[in-house]
Amino acid sequence: MKRNIIVTGGGQGIGKITVQELLNAGYGVTVFEVDDEALAELEAEMENENLLLLKVDVADESMVKSGIKFSEEFFGGIYGLMNNAVIHRNGPIADLSLEEWNRALAVNLTGPFLCAKYAAPALQKAKGTIINICSTRALQSEANTEAYSASKGGLLSLTHALAMSLSPDVRVNAISSGWVDVSGIKKKSELKPETLSPGDHLQHPAGRVGRPEDIARMVLFLLNPENDFITGQNFVVDGGMTRKMIYQ
Repeated sequence: MKRNIIVTGGGQGIGKITVQELLNAGYGVTVFEVDDEALAELEAEMENENLLLLKVDVADESMVKSGIKFSEEFFGGIYGLMNNAVIHRNGPIADLSLEEWNRALAVNLTGPFLCAKYAAPALQKAKGTIINICSTRALQSEANTEAYSASKGGLLSLTHALAMSLSPDVRVNAISSGWVDVSGIKKKSELKPETLSPGDHLQHPAGRVGRPEDIARMVLFLLNPENDFITGQNFVVDGGMTRKMIYQ
């Protein structure tokens, strides 16, 4: 039986690259994706008997329950959950509607809660792990990111709360990514690869902007059962930017 990893928001960006890396590593993968176009493109690009694609809005409790049940039955269990689905609602706070605020929190924070809640019994049986894809915006902010930053701050706290509540059977960790260029890993209707300047790269202590593969490798590390002494932690993968002192 393939170890089954559920990846939410797996149709684009970090999620899509991680799905490919998980398949290459021999895992079974269930993708929860709400975008029809992204889901269809993923199906066309990644024909694989170890890949299950499901249309799931992670903010919809009934869809989450059904998706997790189907995934567990299809693969015979669930070993990992990668909470990656996200939406951005950035802009001046005066223009941020309550509806937009609530939708951002529903997808970015309530979604991981629902997925963890309903996957927990299967994860406990498998001695599995939850990985929450957070952000350095949980630790610091740019202007006009209230909904996104608040949701990621909540996700960081949810991570260590779940780590305590689900211990010792389930490990729960977060990955807080910095600038990861996913402009070339979008559905075709939104595909606009950015041209990054030397300055974009050199402002990072690591010397470059992040790539989705950087996050995927950390996911694989945390999934490894040999790393079972790691739980309740936040791994910042940002090229060193949150440690860089900047004066203007």
